[in-house]
Amino acid sequence: MKNRNLNLVSRMSAPTPKWFRIVRNVGLSLSAVGGALVAAPVALPAAVISIGGYLLLGGTILGAVSQTAISSEEYGENSRKIPGKSSGDPAAEALK
Repeated sequence: MKNRNLNLVSRMSAPTPKWFRIVRNVGLSLSAVGGALVAAPVALPAAVISIGGYLLLGGTILGAVSQTAISSEEYGENSRKIPGKSSGDPAAEALK
């Protein structure tokens, strides 16, 4: 079994699963829209600037959290199987 103690730098540099790459890109898009609303050179209503701040915060958190996700396949584990338990299928057990 491989060591699961990863620090933040190694988690951020590890490959990200496809679903979390999509979530990360959505978070980056929300951050971009929120940043554009907050830093707009024209006078906008306070509610729009407040919504922009929330979009910026939410998108940043969404992107950062999804970037730290790593897949269990990198550790040689199948997330659908419980270690030590048989599948109940004798043919599958015979192939092992």
